[in-house]
Amino acid sequence: MKKKNWISTIYISLVLLFFYLPIAYVCFFSFNESKSLTNFTGFSLKWYSKMFSDRTIMEAIYYTVVIAIIATVVSTIVGTITAIGLSKSKRIIKECVLQVNNLPMLNPEIVTAIGFMLFFTSLHIETGFTTLLLAHIAFCIPYVILSVMPKLRQLDDNLAEAALDLGCTPIQALIKVIIPQIKPGIISGALVAFTMSFDDFVISLFTTGPGVNNISIYVYSNVKRINPTINALSTIIVVIITIVLVTINVVPMINDKRKQKMIAKEI
Repeated sequence: MKKKNWISTIYISLVLLFFYLPIAYVCFFSFNESKSLTNFTGFSLKWYSKMFSDRTIMEAIYYTVVIAIIATVVSTIVGTITAIGLSKSKRIIKECVLQVNNLPMLNPEIVTAIGFMLFFTSLHIETGFTTLLLAHIAFCIPYVILSVMPKLRQLDDNLAEAALDLGCTPIQALIKVIIPQIKPGIISGALVAFTMSFDDFVISLFTTGPGVNNISIYVYSNVKRINPTINALSTIIVVIITIVLVTINVVPMINDKRKQKMIAKEI
Protein backbone atom coordinates (compact mmCIF):
# COMPACT_ATOMS: atom_id res chain seq x y z
CA MET A 1 0.00 0.00 0.00
CA LYS A 2 2.84 2.38 0.87
CA LYS A 3 4.56 1.53 -2.40
CA LYS A 4 1.44 2.50 -4.38
CA ASN A 5 1.23 5.82 -2.52
CA TRP A 6 4.90 6.47 -3.26
CA ILE A 7 4.42 5.76 -6.98
CA SER A 8 1.31 7.96 -7.08
CA THR A 9 3.20 10.83 -5.43
CA ILE A 10 6.02 10.58 -7.98
CA TYR A 11 3.54 10.41 -10.85
CA ILE A 12 1.60 13.48 -9.67
CA SER A 13 4.85 15.37 -9.08
CA LEU A 14 6.03 14.62 -12.62
CA VAL A 15 2.70 15.74 -14.08
CA LEU A 16 2.78 19.01 -12.10
CA LEU A 17 6.40 19.55 -13.11
CA PHE A 18 5.49 18.98 -16.75
CA PHE A 19 2.73 21.61 -16.56
CA TYR A 20 4.37 24.27 -14.41
CA LEU A 21 8.09 24.05 -15.28
CA PRO A 22 7.66 25.81 -18.67
CA ILE A 23 5.70 28.61 -16.95
CA ALA A 24 8.41 28.99 -14.29
CA TYR A 25 11.05 28.98 -17.05
CA VAL A 26 9.31 31.82 -18.92
CA CYS A 27 8.85 33.85 -15.71
CA PHE A 28 12.51 33.35 -14.74
CA PHE A 29 13.95 34.50 -18.08
CA SER A 30 11.61 37.49 -18.23
CA PHE A 31 14.06 39.06 -15.74
CA ASN A 32 17.12 38.21 -17.85
CA GLU A 33 19.30 41.15 -18.84
CA SER A 34 20.05 39.75 -22.31
CA LYS A 35 17.82 38.31 -25.02
CA SER A 36 19.10 34.80 -24.36
CA LEU A 37 16.55 32.18 -23.32
CA THR A 38 19.21 29.71 -22.19
CA ASN A 39 21.85 31.80 -20.43
CA PHE A 40 20.88 34.03 -17.51
CA THR A 41 23.31 36.97 -17.62
CA GLY A 42 21.83 39.10 -14.83
CA PHE A 43 18.68 40.43 -13.23
CA SER A 44 16.94 43.26 -15.08
CA LEU A 45 13.47 44.79 -15.50
CA LYS A 46 14.21 46.36 -18.88
CA TRP A 47 11.92 43.96 -20.78
CA TYR A 48 9.01 45.04 -18.59
CA SER A 49 9.91 48.65 -19.29
CA LYS A 50 10.03 47.97 -23.04
CA MET A 51 6.74 46.13 -22.87
CA PHE A 52 4.91 49.08 -21.27
CA SER A 53 6.51 51.49 -23.76
CA ASP A 54 5.58 49.33 -26.77
CA ARG A 55 2.36 50.73 -28.24
CA THR A 56 1.56 47.52 -30.16
CA ILE A 57 1.67 45.38 -27.02
CA MET A 58 -0.41 47.84 -25.01
CA GLU A 59 -3.04 47.98 -27.76
CA ALA A 60 -3.15 44.16 -27.83
CA ILE A 61 -3.63 44.09 -24.05
CA TYR A 62 -6.32 46.77 -24.27
CA TYR A 63 -8.34 44.94 -26.94
CA THR A 64 -7.92 41.60 -25.15
CA VAL A 65 -9.13 42.89 -21.78
CA VAL A 66 -11.97 45.06 -23.13
CA ILE A 67 -13.33 42.31 -25.39
CA ALA A 68 -12.99 39.68 -22.65
CA ILE A 69 -14.85 41.83 -20.10
CA ILE A 70 -17.68 42.84 -22.46
CA ALA A 71 -18.03 39.29 -23.83
CA THR A 72 -18.10 37.87 -20.29
CA VAL A 73 -20.77 40.30 -19.06
CA VAL A 74 -23.03 39.89 -22.11
CA SER A 75 -22.61 36.10 -22.40
CA THR A 76 -23.20 35.62 -18.65
CA ILE A 77 -26.45 37.61 -18.73
CA VAL A 78 -27.72 36.00 -21.95
CA GLY A 79 -26.55 32.51 -20.97
CA THR A 80 -28.09 32.69 -17.49
CA ILE A 81 -31.46 33.96 -18.76
CA THR A 82 -31.44 31.29 -21.50
CA ALA A 83 -30.64 28.53 -19.01
CA ILE A 84 -33.44 29.66 -16.67
CA GLY A 85 -35.86 29.78 -19.60
CA LEU A 86 -34.82 26.30 -20.75
CA SER A 87 -35.33 24.89 -17.24
CA LYS A 88 -39.02 25.91 -17.47
CA SER A 89 -39.47 24.73 -21.08
CA LYS A 90 -40.79 21.45 -22.38
CA ARG A 91 -38.36 18.55 -22.41
CA ILE A 92 -38.23 18.24 -26.22
CA ILE A 93 -37.48 21.95 -26.67
CA LYS A 94 -34.89 21.89 -23.90
CA GLU A 95 -33.07 18.86 -25.31
CA CYS A 96 -33.04 20.29 -28.85
CA VAL A 97 -31.66 23.64 -27.70
CA LEU A 98 -29.02 21.98 -25.51
CA GLN A 99 -27.88 19.80 -28.41
CA VAL A 100 -27.52 22.91 -30.59
CA ASN A 101 -25.76 24.65 -27.67
CA ASN A 102 -23.17 21.87 -27.51
CA LEU A 103 -22.23 22.15 -31.20
CA PRO A 104 -19.77 25.09 -30.86
CA MET A 105 -17.94 23.22 -28.09
CA LEU A 106 -17.80 19.92 -30.00
CA ASN A 107 -16.81 21.49 -33.33
CA PRO A 108 -13.12 22.20 -33.97
CA GLU A 109 -12.35 25.89 -33.46
CA ILE A 110 -11.17 26.23 -37.04
CA VAL A 111 -14.64 25.20 -38.30
CA THR A 112 -16.35 27.75 -36.03
CA ALA A 113 -13.85 30.42 -37.04
CA ILE A 114 -14.39 29.87 -40.77
CA GLY A 115 -18.14 29.86 -40.18
CA PHE A 116 -18.00 33.25 -38.45
CA MET A 117 -15.75 34.65 -41.18
CA LEU A 118 -18.09 33.49 -43.97
CA PHE A 119 -21.11 34.79 -42.05
CA PHE A 120 -19.66 38.28 -41.65
CA THR A 121 -18.42 38.29 -45.24
CA SER A 122 -21.82 37.25 -46.65
CA LEU A 123 -23.45 40.14 -44.75
CA HIS A 124 -20.77 42.54 -46.05
CA ILE A 125 -19.75 43.43 -42.48
CA GLU A 126 -16.27 44.90 -42.24
CA THR A 127 -14.15 42.84 -39.87
CA GLY A 128 -12.73 44.61 -36.86
CA PHE A 129 -13.52 45.24 -33.21
CA THR A 130 -17.29 44.67 -33.60
CA THR A 131 -17.01 41.36 -35.44
CA LEU A 132 -14.36 40.14 -32.99
CA LEU A 133 -16.58 41.04 -30.03
CA LEU A 134 -19.68 39.42 -31.54
CA ALA A 135 -17.74 36.22 -32.25
CA HIS A 136 -16.44 36.07 -28.68
CA ILE A 137 -19.90 36.62 -27.22
CA ALA A 138 -21.34 33.90 -29.48
CA PHE A 139 -18.84 31.20 -28.50
CA CYS A 140 -18.87 32.14 -24.78
CA ILE A 141 -22.64 31.81 -24.29
CA PRO A 142 -22.71 27.97 -24.59
CA TYR A 143 -20.14 27.64 -21.78
CA VAL A 144 -22.27 29.82 -19.47
CA ILE A 145 -25.40 27.78 -20.23
CA LEU A 146 -23.49 24.56 -19.60
CA SER A 147 -22.28 25.88 -16.22
CA VAL A 148 -25.66 27.20 -15.04
CA MET A 149 -27.88 24.26 -16.09
CA PRO A 150 -26.60 21.76 -13.43
CA LYS A 151 -27.38 24.28 -10.67
CA LEU A 152 -30.88 24.77 -12.05
CA ARG A 153 -31.43 21.00 -12.02
CA GLN A 154 -30.55 20.98 -8.30
CA LEU A 155 -32.95 23.86 -7.61
CA ASP A 156 -36.29 23.08 -6.00
CA ASP A 157 -39.09 24.01 -8.41
CA ASN A 158 -41.32 25.05 -5.49
CA LEU A 159 -39.00 27.94 -4.47
CA ALA A 160 -40.11 30.25 -7.27
CA GLU A 161 -43.76 29.37 -6.74
CA ALA A 162 -43.43 30.00 -3.00
CA ALA A 163 -41.87 33.41 -3.70
CA LEU A 164 -44.75 34.31 -6.02
CA ASP A 165 -47.29 33.16 -3.42
CA LEU A 166 -45.61 35.39 -0.83
CA GLY A 167 -46.09 38.47 -2.98
CA CYS A 168 -42.96 38.63 -5.15
CA THR A 169 -43.26 39.65 -8.75
CA PRO A 170 -41.64 37.32 -11.33
CA ILE A 171 -38.64 39.66 -11.60
CA GLN A 172 -38.26 39.83 -7.80
CA ALA A 173 -38.49 36.04 -7.59
CA LEU A 174 -35.79 35.78 -10.25
CA ILE A 175 -33.44 38.27 -8.59
CA LYS A 176 -34.03 37.44 -4.91
CA VAL A 177 -34.68 33.69 -5.04
CA ILE A 178 -33.44 31.94 -8.19
CA ILE A 179 -30.22 33.84 -8.94
CA PRO A 180 -28.81 33.57 -5.36
CA GLN A 181 -29.40 29.81 -5.49
CA ILE A 182 -27.55 29.37 -8.79
CA LYS A 183 -24.87 32.00 -8.07
CA PRO A 184 -21.95 29.46 -8.00
CA GLY A 185 -22.91 28.26 -11.49
CA ILE A 186 -23.14 31.83 -12.79
CA ILE A 187 -19.71 32.72 -11.35
CA SER A 188 -18.07 29.59 -12.76
CA GLY A 189 -19.69 30.24 -16.15
CA ALA A 190 -18.43 33.83 -16.14
CA LEU A 191 -14.90 32.70 -15.26
CA VAL A 192 -14.92 30.11 -18.05
CA ALA A 193 -16.26 32.71 -20.51
CA PHE A 194 -13.59 35.22 -19.52
CA THR A 195 -10.85 32.60 -19.82
CA MET A 196 -12.06 31.40 -23.22
CA SER A 197 -12.29 34.95 -24.57
CA PHE A 198 -8.96 36.06 -23.10
CA ASP A 199 -7.15 32.98 -24.42
CA ASP A 200 -8.79 32.61 -27.84
CA PHE A 201 -6.60 32.68 -30.94
CA VAL A 202 -8.13 30.77 -33.86
CA ILE A 203 -11.56 32.45 -33.90
CA SER A 204 -9.98 35.85 -33.21
CA LEU A 205 -7.60 35.45 -36.13
CA PHE A 206 -10.44 34.83 -38.58
CA THR A 207 -12.83 37.50 -37.29
CA THR A 208 -10.53 40.44 -36.55
CA GLY A 209 -9.58 43.22 -38.89
CA PRO A 210 -6.59 45.48 -39.58
CA GLY A 211 -5.25 47.21 -36.48
CA VAL A 212 -7.27 45.09 -34.01
CA ASN A 213 -5.15 42.35 -32.45
CA ASN A 214 -5.39 40.58 -29.12
CA ILE A 215 -2.54 39.10 -27.09
CA SER A 216 -2.77 35.67 -28.74
CA ILE A 217 -2.46 37.11 -32.24
CA TYR A 218 0.43 39.35 -31.16
CA VAL A 219 2.32 36.43 -29.63
CA TYR A 220 1.72 34.32 -32.75
CA SER A 221 3.07 37.07 -35.00
CA ASN A 222 6.27 37.24 -32.91
CA VAL A 223 6.75 33.53 -32.21
CA LYS A 224 9.46 33.03 -34.86
CA ARG A 225 11.79 35.65 -33.41
CA ILE A 226 13.25 36.10 -29.96
CA ASN A 227 11.21 38.74 -28.18
CA PRO A 228 11.75 38.77 -24.38
CA THR A 229 8.91 41.28 -23.94
CA ILE A 230 6.56 38.33 -24.55
CA ASN A 231 8.11 36.63 -21.49
CA ALA A 232 7.41 39.76 -19.44
CA LEU A 233 3.84 39.91 -20.72
CA SER A 234 3.29 36.21 -19.96
CA THR A 235 4.68 36.64 -16.44
CA ILE A 236 2.29 39.52 -15.69
CA ILE A 237 -0.66 37.48 -16.99
CA VAL A 238 0.33 34.48 -14.84
CA VAL A 239 0.68 36.65 -11.73
CA ILE A 240 -2.69 38.36 -12.27
CA ILE A 241 -4.50 35.06 -12.91
CA THR A 242 -2.88 33.51 -9.82
CA ILE A 243 -3.96 36.44 -7.64
CA VAL A 244 -7.53 36.28 -8.99
CA LEU A 245 -7.79 32.51 -8.48
CA VAL A 246 -6.39 32.70 -4.95
CA THR A 247 -8.77 35.54 -4.10
CA ILE A 248 -11.80 33.71 -5.47
CA ASN A 249 -10.96 30.53 -3.57
CA VAL A 250 -9.57 31.96 -0.33
CA VAL A 251 -12.02 34.82 0.37
CA PRO A 252 -15.12 32.54 0.52
CA MET A 253 -13.25 30.20 2.87
CA ILE A 254 -12.37 33.10 5.19
CA ASN A 255 -15.97 34.34 5.13
CA ASP A 256 -17.27 30.85 5.93
CA LYS A 257 -14.90 30.54 8.88
CA ARG A 258 -16.01 33.94 10.18
CA LYS A 259 -19.65 32.94 9.92
CA GLN A 260 -18.94 29.67 11.75
CA LYS A 261 -17.15 31.54 14.53
CA MET A 262 -20.03 34.02 14.85
CA ILE A 263 -22.54 31.16 15.01
CA ALA A 264 -20.41 29.37 17.62
CA LYS A 265 -20.24 32.52 19.75
CA GLU A 266 -24.02 33.02 19.55
CA ILE A 267 -24.56 29.43 20.63
